[in-house]
Amino acid sequence: MAEGDNWERAILEKLALAALKEQRAARQWGIFFKLITLGIAVVVIGALLGWFDTREGASSGKHTAIVELTGVIEAEGRASAENIIAGLQAAFKDKDTQGVIIRINSPGGSPVQAGQINDEMRRLKGKYPNTPLYAVVEDICASGGYYVAVAADKIYVNKASVVGSIGVILDGFGFVGTMEKVGAERRVQTAGANKAFLDPFSPVSPEQQKYAQQMLDEIHRQFIDVVKTGRGNRLKETPELFSGLVWNGARSVDMGLADALGSVEEVARDVIKAEDMVDYTVKEKLTDRLARRFGGLLGNGFASSMTQLKLR
Repeated sequence: MAEGDNWERAILEKLALAALKEQRAARQWGIFFKLITLGIAVVVIGALLGWFDTREGASSGKHTAIVELTGVIEAEGRASAENIIAGLQAAFKDKDTQGVIIRINSPGGSPVQAGQINDEMRRLKGKYPNTPLYAVVEDICASGGYYVAVAADKIYVNKASVVGSIGVILDGFGFVGTMEKVGAERRVQTAGANKAFLDPFSPVSPEQQKYAQQMLDEIHRQFIDVVKTGRGNRLKETPELFSGLVWNGARSVDMGLADALGSVEEVARDVIKAEDMVDYTVKEKLTDRLARRFGGLLGNGFASSMTQLKLR
């Protein structure tokens, strides 16, 4: 009987020990998964707050500074004047910067934002006269993108790049005919005869249309003056040069819109003589990216019906 009790007790002890081991393992795995969850949460929060927005390719020695201008130039976008100017200022301020390249791949955008970038580029060149500033074009450097590029000391392109589009556009839609078809009536009251300027739901006013054209011509004149100031006697003026047309990179060199063929790597290595490159582009935070995309989804339908002024 005693032996039976000992046998049962041994079995119970083994079962209890196994249960304790299982509970201990479960706790360990629970702690492990909690730590993983905490780590993921830290990474997400850090991304949202921009903790990981650092410069790429950091170098402690002499280098070529790179600032990216990619996409539409607009106040709320990644290619805003605020972002591009911040990157340029940091690039010029670094004592190890041997030269600055603004890499452009943009169809244009806001004339105000492009003008602010152009102004700051010229200011920085005056403040740091021993640091050259070059524009290197990738796929496209049109309109507002070219407005920025002409502030550089030289412009380098690929033979197949799209360059030019020196013009201004005011675009929108008119819904008067659509409203007539569906039987809708436009009701709008204004204080000021032109407060509903170029309203898409009202018939076109010849006086307002004439005024809009005058405004476009004035901004176009400003654009032309900026190009002439930046390019000087390198331009080979033709009747179509300021008409809004675009040319491939090889042709743009012939016309004086650009200086030579060359990539970022070639300019850094052969022109600036500093092959190591450091990216000073202001990185877009996740919160900004999400807000911009969400705002775009909400605003696309409304914005498409409104008149918008662009360099493109």
